[in-house]
Amino acid sequence: MKILVIEDDPLISEVVATGLRQSHYKVDVAADGVSGLGMAMAHPYTAIVLDLMLPKMDGLSVCRRLREAKYDTPIIMLTARDAVTDRVTGLDAGADDYLPKPFDFRELLARIRALQRRDSVHKTPVIKIHDVVLDTSSRRVTRAGKEISLTPREFSLLEALAAHEGQVLSREVIQERVWLDDSSYSNTVDAHIKSLRKKIDAENEVKLIQTVFGVGYTMRAPDPLVGTEL
Repeated sequence: MKILVIEDDPLISEVVATGLRQSHYKVDVAADGVSGLGMAMAHPYTAIVLDLMLPKMDGLSVCRRLREAKYDTPIIMLTARDAVTDRVTGLDAGADDYLPKPFDFRELLARIRALQRRDSVHKTPVIKIHDVVLDTSSRRVTRAGKEISLTPREFSLLEALAAHEGQVLSREVIQERVWLDDSSYSNTVDAHIKSLRKKIDAENEVKLIQTVFGVGYTMRAPDPLVGTEL
């Protein structure tokens, strides 16, 4: 398993690369956005750790270029910025996760492992989160064995949330990348989320579709360590 670290700060890149190697990953390092983009396009990686502020090409541009090329390797974006707008911008560019500096390496490692698990689990025709099962081939959805009827747009929305379990999808991402429609209004997304919640969550104690205020929506199973409280 190989990780690409794109980071121009030599101290940070050395610490991250050394820690990953000690955790049994192979690591490549790029010190600017252009080199990082070229390496990502030329070699397969398990995940990419991508700094936002880079010389030659910034991290947002690198991320967008990769996603435009249908590059689906998980990307964790690192940045000194921690404003909601910056997190939203990173997610809209196609990042799978977002970690503000300074950060604890153990948290970065845990997020990489979580993305690996999610990427492995969801590269299948059937996605299961808690007691919800989506068969992407037949477009059939059940919860606790009970079949749920969804409109095509509701299914696309649920599929996107489930395939990115735990990741926050902004309204803009849902409009542009899920529905391929950048002309609709954000309240259209809100209306479909409300409708989807009625069908998926309303009659169930465990609520899977969550609002991350100021950012967007996510779907996640309850943490077994804390029961079903969300």
